[in-house]
Amino acid sequence: SLQLGLLVVPSLAQACDAPEAPGIPNGDDSTLKEMIAAQAAIKTFQTANAEYLNCVDQLMDAEKALIDDGEKNAQERWTLAAANYNAAVTREEQVAEAFNTAIRAYKAANPN
Repeated sequence: SLQLGLLVVPSLAQACDAPEAPGIPNGDDSTLKEMIAAQAAIKTFQTANAEYLNCVDQLMDAEKALIDDGEKNAQERWTLAAANYNAAVTREEQVAEAFNTAIRAYKAANPN
């Protein structure tokens, strides 16, 4: 069981690539086309981020099994994976908040 875990963990770690957050347009002077393009980029980011979170969650499960098996460095790797997971959640929340701010600014600048 321990050998299998050691073989699986590195491949999971390599597969977990955090997506890059998209740029958010300035709603004050953006066109509707730019806002729609940004919305599409954000949806793509959210999908990729969900895949990343799932990957990190699997990595955390694998590390937890290694912790239970007594692997001495697994707790440190689990803690790092948990921090990466939390950072990805925060990043997604920040992107959503920034886009919502841009939408409000766009609507204020384009009342019709």
